[in-house]
Amino acid sequence: MPAAFRLLTTGYADTRVAGTVSLLVDGATVVVVDPGMVADRRLILDPLRDHGLSPEDVTDVVFSHHHPDHTLNAALFPAARFHDHMAIYRDDIWEDRDADGYHLSPSIKLMTTPGHTPQDISTVVTTDEGLVVLTHLWWTAEGPADDPFAPDREQLRAAREKVLALGPALIVPGHGAPFTPSASTPV
Repeated sequence: MPAAFRLLTTGYADTRVAGTVSLLVDGATVVVVDPGMVADRRLILDPLRDHGLSPEDVTDVVFSHHHPDHTLNAALFPAARFHDHMAIYRDDIWEDRDADGYHLSPSIKLMTTPGHTPQDISTVVTTDEGLVVLTHLWWTAEGPADDPFAPDREQLRAAREKVLALGPALIVPGHGAPFTPSASTPV
């Protein structure tokens, strides 16, 4: 059975900054992706509660990368395992592993997608609506077309092409609303 994708809060990056925070549910696996900066923690916790879940129900948290606008509220989820590009962390256990191809559940896997930072990962989810990719390769559907913080423009382009080649029905960017990729999506 495919996973469910829910948007908890839509991010933005202008005079203030907030990351897009998402919820994925695949059977007993409950994942929050990028619980970073938001104007108020209730913007994460209230929608979680509206979906019938408490912070203690969250089994896994994924960081697309280690900037505070994507990690700041990780401690809200005391029972979770935490995933980044190189390891799984829980309490005082640090388990090294490559994120590329790592499955959190049958319908949720991680993919290395260096671009915004060299350590970026994307979360790839099979849903009833099609493939959903949660990634910071794009800030929003509107841009910027060229990530001003990407240390390697060619690496960013290659990772964007890798994601688009999957044929996702939806891309969930780092600081904006989910969008359907099209021929005008920047690479």
